[in-house]
Amino acid sequence: MTWATIPGERSAKGAGERGDVPGWVMITLMTAGLVAALWILAGDRFEALFTQAMNAVTGRL
Repeated sequence: MTWATIPGERSAKGAGERGDVPGWVMITLMTAGLVAALWILAGDRFEALFTQAMNAVTGRL
């Protein structure tokens, strides 16, 4: 049995592969952009919604 066939070991073919790093970077940047856009467009409404929810939980009306 060679080292490439031992369960749990990396194969020689994929040893240098790092995965889809550019794809994950793009997903991260797009998510950050969506959060920033929502924060700019609806930040006041989200704050009011959060405050209302916290007041309902704590009993302050």
